[in-house]
Amino acid sequence: MRFSRTLIPTLKETPAEAEVISHQLMLRAGFIRKLAAGIYTWLPLGYRVLRKVEAIVRQEMDRAGAQEMLMPGVQPAELWQESGRWEHYGKELLRFIDRHEHGFCLAPTHEEVITDLVRREVRSYRDLPLNLYQIQTKFRDEIRPRFGIMRAREFLMKDAYSFDVDEEASAESYRQMHAAYQAVFDRLGLRYRAVEADTGSIGGSFSHEFMVLAATGEDDIASCTACDYAANVEKAEVVLAGGELPAPSQEMASVATPGTHTVEAVARFLGVEPRAVAKTMIYMADGKPVAAMVRGDREINEIKLKNLLKAAEVVLASPTVIAEVTGGPLGFSGPTGLKIPIYADQELYRQAAWVVGANQADTHLTGLHLGRDVPTARQADLRSVVADDPCPRCGGQLTLDRGIEVGHIFRLGTKYSLALGANYLDAEGLSKPIVMGCYGIGVSRIVAAAIEQGHDANGIIFPLAIAPFSLAVLPMSASGPAWDEAQRLYQELTAAGLDVLIDDRDLRPGVKFKDGDLLGIPYRLVVGEKGLKAGQVEFKHRASGQVEMLPLNEAVAYVVNLVRDHGGQSL
Repeated sequence: MRFSRTLIPTLKETPAEAEVISHQLMLRAGFIRKLAAGIYTWLPLGYRVLRKVEAIVRQEMDRAGAQEMLMPGVQPAELWQESGRWEHYGKELLRFIDRHEHGFCLAPTHEEVITDLVRREVRSYRDLPLNLYQIQTKFRDEIRPRFGIMRAREFLMKDAYSFDVDEEASAESYRQMHAAYQAVFDRLGLRYRAVEADTGSIGGSFSHEFMVLAATGEDDIASCTACDYAANVEKAEVVLAGGELPAPSQEMASVATPGTHTVEAVARFLGVEPRAVAKTMIYMADGKPVAAMVRGDREINEIKLKNLLKAAEVVLASPTVIAEVTGGPLGFSGPTGLKIPIYADQELYRQAAWVVGANQADTHLTGLHLGRDVPTARQADLRSVVADDPCPRCGGQLTLDRGIEVGHIFRLGTKYSLALGANYLDAEGLSKPIVMGCYGIGVSRIVAAAIEQGHDANGIIFPLAIAPFSLAVLPMSASGPAWDEAQRLYQELTAAGLDVLIDDRDLRPGVKFKDGDLLGIPYRLVVGEKGLKAGQVEFKHRASGQVEMLPLNEAVAYVVNLVRDHGGQSL
């Protein structure tokens, strides 16, 4: 492909709207352009990257035995009402009414549609197992779409669904998809981890997220240094060493703490460490108030609290509700005297005395003993893991990394088949619910994640497998021997099956070099008059910056073999 005949509108300056590096570089490299909030047009080079990701995903899904299909992007409200998610999915579900006054939504996911299809077409155990997938546009009406493609409202996704006769067979389908996902991300050339995760609004009993490791990632990942345990911090368990609640060591006493609204302020005022304070947070769980307690230097994991309560929604209570429930203002809540359920993190039961709020302005309590003073509190794992916590599997040490979720697989069980009546007849003629799994990959999100993981001050550093082109040929002049030789190399490399971009613009070499680096093309052949006189061309590796001088008569074979050996693919 010739640069001069391709729409590659690169930008020198970073657009003010772009916050994260992937958004900045995708705009600067001319990969995308914004149409509306969270909605983007993919330009030719960005679309080439997207198609290469899509090709790898499709090949590995097919290899795993999944069958490709395509479902509508507009879904009837009746299906979502039947599954119970029409009201519970939230405002991310973009609902609308057609001219016949029928309710519809733009598809954020396809569990209802695929289950409806299977309940109509599958009759017998002989029709199972079955795994169906699609690569299709989804829409989720994010309240704050941001970070470009990373958290867009419209995005490209691969979603697959497995259907089996029982949990054992479903577990095998899950294992096969887990292996297929590993193959996908291995081929993409990305550093990633598969981590245990919360099932969220999709539901089900078990799930793994596939996280691309990047310092700018949105999620924290806990990984063990001694075994293969890894989990999203929303899911990661905190396992404490054995021990019992110590006996009370002092009497509970009320102390004046004027103006101390935070744990840090209370600790400073009383001359103690924040770890000696237990903070009490008031939440609304499906509209009902509950109290959750955790050590002052820890954070409450709201996902754990939500799962513990089996609640659809858990949010912090308003100051008005806090005053009604506790009798005191925000910043002074404590567990004593509360008439609502109280949940205390297990770590609080390892210490005999705590500083807590007194449910009264400018007042705290010292010497609180959970067993003596709050006997109704229920012990639970409520806090987020931190670095150096023990591994829940082997007792080793946990470390924390940042990651970007690009894939999520679920064991759904019979959640949707029971709700929608997707059954099969077994060998004895008995009707049984189909056991399901769900497997998603954010195809467009992978492009942004790859850039977050691979970039430098000069631009994008794409893995070879998904780069818009494997190689850029840069003639140092637009005429003469260098131009003629560059065209010959371009034609021979293209004929050999490589994706090649020749920068045929009549511009200074420095401009071409800058654009080549910005676009993230893995390899570059520079053809100049000086090198040609020595019978050589310059070959540069984008990722390492390594420069080699190749003999002119060996350059094509060398580059072709290198690209093929390292997993390059052509469109």
